[in-house]
Amino acid sequence: MFSLISCTAIAGTAEWVCCPGELNSPLYQALADCPVIHRWAVADDRAAAFFALGRIQATARPVAVVAGSGSSAASMLPAVINAYYQRRPLLIITLDTPESGGGTGAPQCVEQESLFGLYAPTQELNLPCPVSELPDMCALLGEGFPLHLHIHLDAAAIPPHSDYSLVEVGAPPAAPRFRGSLVAISQMLRFRAMEGLVLLIGALEPDEQEPVLWLAQTLRVPVLAEASSGLREELGGQLLCRGDELLCQYPPRYVLRVGGVPTGRFWQELENLPETEVYSITRTGFSGLKRRSHVIEGEVEQIMKAMGDIPHIGDTERLLPRSRHAAGQLEEYLLGNPDSAEALVRAFSRHACLADVICVGSATTADLWNRYAQTQVPTLYLRDLHSTGADGALSTFLGNAADAAMACCLLGDLTLLRDLNAAALLPQLPPGRRIVAVLNNGGAAPAASATRGDEELERLLVQPPTFSMAEVARLWGAEYYCIRCEADLEVLDSLEENCFILLELAP
Repeated sequence: MFSLISCTAIAGTAEWVCCPGELNSPLYQALADCPVIHRWAVADDRAAAFFALGRIQATARPVAVVAGSGSSAASMLPAVINAYYQRRPLLIITLDTPESGGGTGAPQCVEQESLFGLYAPTQELNLPCPVSELPDMCALLGEGFPLHLHIHLDAAAIPPHSDYSLVEVGAPPAAPRFRGSLVAISQMLRFRAMEGLVLLIGALEPDEQEPVLWLAQTLRVPVLAEASSGLREELGGQLLCRGDELLCQYPPRYVLRVGGVPTGRFWQELENLPETEVYSITRTGFSGLKRRSHVIEGEVEQIMKAMGDIPHIGDTERLLPRSRHAAGQLEEYLLGNPDSAEALVRAFSRHACLADVICVGSATTADLWNRYAQTQVPTLYLRDLHSTGADGALSTFLGNAADAAMACCLLGDLTLLRDLNAAALLPQLPPGRRIVAVLNNGGAAPAASATRGDEELERLLVQPPTFSMAEVARLWGAEYYCIRCEADLEVLDSLEENCFILLELAP
């Protein structure tokens, strides 16, 4: 056990999330004796994996999560998929005995090889073993993608005593290696961008924000920035209001995307706009498009430096004046509809912007936040948690919020109901103010218009919650408040420093 814990620690793993399982007890005993490792205990394997993903987002370090059994490891697949597309080093550990009957159908025996498919390759390991047979965890986790470590554990052969105080935690993994060519993007910026260029900014890591802001201010082009970039409040007059609709109506000749894959309508529409050339600078290496585009993968700041001098281009297609007109219409709408979902999200964002951590956890709430949230007060740490679906959003939020004095999350009602077990983590978290706001839109009610009066289709598609958010708060031991207008949010001005709040936004 010493060798396993030590080799993962050297690779930068300082936290383990532990799910209960009898076979895991020798490993957990070793972890309990290791002073430099922080242990989290989570009974729900699915919530455990998403919580580990949130800790990786918050710390930029690998986090190990130990499955309770072979079959329970399968419930971690949604978190593994999210970690893969976000390029996060999530380490899934499953344990078997050497004589395990995987593939036989024997009780408690599950075939583990390639359990997670392409999303997390399986590395087999027999324990105890000589140091020479240990995998190179620095190399395996250094690429930044998830890894499945399947351990065949002979508990009887483990040495009875080891000095776990000798375990040392190494540095976090280095940034992804540079891949791609700067020639095409440099030529576009210097010789063709005057035909019309728009900068799209997706999700950014905190250390990526400063160089990307410099790029935007240097280019001086219109910018469509997602809230998860953390830069919308810094862009001032360059930020496009209702930019998705505007760019769909007036598609630019060139698009430069920096950061994660954008979630808005215009990015999706680019699949049908072959005349618009797309260039991407991204840590993850994913193009986000099925069509041809130019992708440069690596550390954003290093790529900026390698590009050399960046020209000033400006708003050559006059998109920003149209954007200012849209901004005026938006404010008129919010003033005229103070109890709408859009107005409630705007009002909540004015309170949430004071938090150390903000998370948005469903497609609907992320879209509303991107369109209507305040843009005056900087929000430096905002995570969009729904990259591949609405799974595990609350667990991931709590992973991000563990070290925060104040953290806020905005979810949809169905997204919350998919992750009710997450609140069991709260007693283990340090003191803090944690606010979960739930937009109650009656299940997938916005999709009801697609049913065109078909009652059976609406029954299958919408599925509103069958119990109240007040009951959820009572189950969690959380304070509950129903918010129907901006004035109701004044309750947040007098909260205690250590509290757990469930707000129901009821438009």
